[in-house]
Amino acid sequence: MNVTVESTGALERRMRVELPIEPIQQQVDSRLKAVGRTAKIKGFRPGKVPPKVVKQRYGKQVREEVLGEVLQKSYSEAVVQQKLTPAAGPKIETEDEDGKTFAYVATFEVMPEVELKNLDKIKVEKPDVQIGDEDIDDMIAKLRAQKATWSSVDRKSKDGDQVIVDFNGELDGEAFPGGQGSEIAVILGEGQMLPDFEKGLKGIKAGDEKTFKVRFPKDYHAEDLAGKKADFSIKTHRVEEQALPELNDEFAEMFNVTEGGLDRLLQDVRENMEREAAQKVKNDIREQVLDALLANNPIDIPKSLQNQEAHSLQHEAMQRMGIEDHAMAPPIETFSEAAEKRVRLGLLLRRVIADNDLKADEALIRGRVEEMCDSYENSAEMVEMYMSNPQVLQQVEPMVVEQLAVDWLLANGKVKDKKISFKDYMNAPAS
Repeated sequence: MNVTVESTGALERRMRVELPIEPIQQQVDSRLKAVGRTAKIKGFRPGKVPPKVVKQRYGKQVREEVLGEVLQKSYSEAVVQQKLTPAAGPKIETEDEDGKTFAYVATFEVMPEVELKNLDKIKVEKPDVQIGDEDIDDMIAKLRAQKATWSSVDRKSKDGDQVIVDFNGELDGEAFPGGQGSEIAVILGEGQMLPDFEKGLKGIKAGDEKTFKVRFPKDYHAEDLAGKKADFSIKTHRVEEQALPELNDEFAEMFNVTEGGLDRLLQDVRENMEREAAQKVKNDIREQVLDALLANNPIDIPKSLQNQEAHSLQHEAMQRMGIEDHAMAPPIETFSEAAEKRVRLGLLLRRVIADNDLKADEALIRGRVEEMCDSYENSAEMVEMYMSNPQVLQQVEPMVVEQLAVDWLLANGKVKDKKISFKDYMNAPAS
């Protein structure tokens, strides 16, 4: 077997394989003899069909089968011989036979050689989240609002009130989708509706009818309404005032706190806030580490892997959106950038994991499963169910190993703590 390899791009290779035809022809002849022993052809007894007739009837098919097997076997041997690692299947082009050799050209992409650099330059800002009494008070206020009751009042509406209205919106005298509503409850001052609309609901009483103009923001999601003014007419059914429950043991019972009363509820609230903040910190640190790893280690990636990942992301999006018809799926180009990032990260993390022999043991896997099941009432039962399910463990193990890689990078990088209040941290816009 004669093999030559040509680099036609950063990762693309053009490999020509040339094989002597004689051994291939011997395989074809041997297989035709085997076929002749069992062939059933009209006019001949089984096993007595002349070789010439067998060749006429089955020669082309047998030759194609043998060449396919030879090609597959020789391709596998050639990439091993040349120490190549294909990223995906090759594109094969066979050359015309000259009677002495069988030759083909395989074009494919190879996996990049990943050499990690600048790992000590990974810098992470770790949020040190401060939960103060004010944060607890804000959370309790939200819980009280969840259990609030509403009662009708005979006065003009103001911030904090709930108004129940019918509304009808028109643009240039024509109704538009989403511009109508019946007995819609709006709490004033909470920003549920557009500013102009909410402004039009202030100072109204039960039975009032009025019209006003509402300007839609320039970046409004409905392009045909963005930046335009619409006319809205409303009819007021009720103005309601909020009554908050008292802060006592009975209030705690509303949240299934059966022992310890209000003090226990306050403790639970703080612990939940600590867990919520800790999870967000963990996610933020992971994102910073991975972004730094990418920035410090630019690598070429096989387009074939990027395309595979883009199709995978498209399929995930279709499932989330409940789309079955592929023609209705978001364009594949939509996922190209995210797919590229995923593939780059996957290759870099694989190198980190291999270089440091990172492995997930049962204790780490169980710990991750316990985190996943923490929100279930029967969490202990769910943990055991997941731990006995090989499919679940197969999904969890890569997650654990990836976290080990992130932890290793974090330990070898530079971490700087930054104090921040719970409110500012949790309300910060997503990056």
